[in-house]
Amino acid sequence: MGTHTRRQQRAIGALQVDSQVAHGPADGGADDQPDTAKPAFATGLGVGGDHTLHDARGHGLVPVALAALEGGADWLGVAQLAEAFTLRKGLDEAGVARADAPLLAWISTSSSDFAAAIESDIDVSVSWTWVLADICAAARQVGRPARVHVKIDTGMSRAGSTLADLPALASALRMAVDEGLVDAVGAWSHMSRADDPTEAGNASTANHVRIFEEGLAILADAGITPRIRHLAATSGILWHPETHYDMGRAGIGLYGLSPDPAVASSSELGLVPALTLTAPLTSVKVIEEGTPASYGGTWIAPTRRWIGLVPLGYGDGILRAASNRARVTVHTASGPLDAPQIGRVCMDQFMIDLGPADGEAGTPTARSGQAPAAVGDLAVLFGADPSPMADDWARAANTINYEIVTNLGAHIPRAYIGDVDATDGTPS
Repeated sequence: MGTHTRRQQRAIGALQVDSQVAHGPADGGADDQPDTAKPAFATGLGVGGDHTLHDARGHGLVPVALAALEGGADWLGVAQLAEAFTLRKGLDEAGVARADAPLLAWISTSSSDFAAAIESDIDVSVSWTWVLADICAAARQVGRPARVHVKIDTGMSRAGSTLADLPALASALRMAVDEGLVDAVGAWSHMSRADDPTEAGNASTANHVRIFEEGLAILADAGITPRIRHLAATSGILWHPETHYDMGRAGIGLYGLSPDPAVASSSELGLVPALTLTAPLTSVKVIEEGTPASYGGTWIAPTRRWIGLVPLGYGDGILRAASNRARVTVHTASGPLDAPQIGRVCMDQFMIDLGPADGEAGTPTARSGQAPAAVGDLAVLFGADPSPMADDWARAANTINYEIVTNLGAHIPRAYIGDVDATDGTPS
């Protein structure tokens, strides 16, 4: 399905998402994986009660999951348990058998509904004995075991059991398994510097592997042998084959973005960004030399200029930090036009410089020469090369491409091309 634009709440932009996102060489590393690392692990990230906030890194949780499954993913994963419920419901409605879509939720709290997770066939992560106790209580309530993945803190200092704490967790887990309350499906962790090719970065990754192996040994001593061990996300899949184990978690690479463009760009990795963000120009006019654009007067017209208005702003996830540094491509009747963003990004819109205008000061817009663009022409904020990319906006805002795509508002309409319907994310 082609792209379309429509007003929904405040935004006029449109996200065009290629539903073939999972069909290509996911993370560019499939051919390099050992035979023991067959499964792919697709992630859709969200936070808190509003589990559409990050929504598969801005691409749409259910559509991405369907594309990933069609592309060969054997597992699905999300951050928050709340969004796991949303995803499971969407997959059920799409007719996807639960056995064909194993689903892991990583982040839970003391108020998490583990009973519902068990009933929804959602695997959960376990880092601490108190979480395990809550899960066991839910399993007794439901009357069937919970599926868990033990998280080992291998050096991120985030979630996960440290090596010092792991023996107690392993012992408790062994008792829970013996009671039929828990199925110890997996053991896993994250790596903090797998995208860093320096000697220090490689040493960090080696240390993560060492600690992970020690953690697996502690689990084995307690009689726990997880069926699935997973350590590598996109960076590990691409650059550290020793971290592949039984499963790789394709994250940012699944969406066609490089985990670190400074190491290798998307193009160099053979990845094509799946998402294109566009918006139609809502104004094209001439301003005089010396006229400021936007709040604070941070950009002043050097000559008489044509300027365009793009109806997206920081309220839609367009980072204000990119002000006066980003660029867009406007698709005009005469061809693509590269245009710098000018002035501070506003809440709902920003301006672009379309080039010099003819005429003396005070000449009406209609008599200032041929307009370089017209109202309704599509401005591409980012997409695939040769358009600006999320990487470009990330550099402009001094951040990473992850933040660019995850910040996009859920109210921006999504249009899906390929095999996923634009309205509900079901195959078309």
